[in-house]
Amino acid sequence: MSNGPSGFVLIDKPAGPTSHGVVAALRRELKTRKVGHAGTLDPMATGLLIAGVGRATRLLTYLVGLDKTYEATIRLGEATTTDDAEGEFLSAAAAAPASDDATAPDAFRLSDAQILSALEAFHGDILQRPTAVSAIKVDGKRAYDRVRAGEDVELAARPVTIHELELVSGPTPTTGKSGAGVIDLSIRTRVSSGTYIRAIARDLGAALGVGGHLTSLKRSAVGPFTLDDASELAAPELLDPLAVMSRVLPVREVSEAEAADLAQGRFLDPVEPPEPASASAPAPTRTSEFALAACDGRLIAVITTREGKTRPVIVLEAQ
Repeated sequence: MSNGPSGFVLIDKPAGPTSHGVVAALRRELKTRKVGHAGTLDPMATGLLIAGVGRATRLLTYLVGLDKTYEATIRLGEATTTDDAEGEFLSAAAAAPASDDATAPDAFRLSDAQILSALEAFHGDILQRPTAVSAIKVDGKRAYDRVRAGEDVELAARPVTIHELELVSGPTPTTGKSGAGVIDLSIRTRVSSGTYIRAIARDLGAALGVGGHLTSLKRSAVGPFTLDDASELAAPELLDPLAVMSRVLPVREVSEAEAADLAQGRFLDPVEPPEPASASAPAPTRTSEFALAACDGRLIAVITTREGKTRPVIVLEAQ
């Protein structure tokens, strides 16, 4: 068994640091280099960031694909180079003639009904073009690095799912940083992994013809995990790997002899689909071919059953 801390840290990330900066802070605090995370949050974004520590970093692959829930504020009437408040303004809704007020900015001329109707397009399975300033690799190089180098980057659209999107407040007319008349609306949305909320703001503004960007973003949940589970970056709490992973994958209890077999890469006899870790444990939220092998409260391995054989995929506890 490897030395050093092992487990998960659920952090309520403040605005400012990058996700890599959070990882660096955890490495210093926990005195280990082996720390990774299960999904990037932009510097301006706040909220839930899941980090794996030690051997648990090998389990992050089962967390990165979980749905994400966000609370965000979209500003209509201004577009930026990054699709959020950190970028430079590309355009603003300039004053334009209107039938009832010749001085009304374009964004102010949008009715609530127009905005709500445009929001309806952002539900279900859609094709979304990721924001150019993203960590997606293009020919081996991060898209944001290409943008910073002056390249014109336009990423291909890809399928994402917006499970839920509700208007929390607004539309609210106000004045933007560019001096333009803008409209703010706050939303709450649950989306598939890989969905860019910045791109929703951008595309909503484009659909309405006034431009749009994100002014605030908070990730409130990742799968079954919420901010109620999180600790502050200044005082990270290391959580037991089994306690975290049993909320995502089902658990099969194994004997000490079976645990030793798994540690050596040996197969086990298959059993009926495993039950949750305890009667009080929430049912796992992810249907998967994988399960957890646990012995006496210890997470031994991730296992899978194929062709009548149960074998270890990842061994966490060696003999």
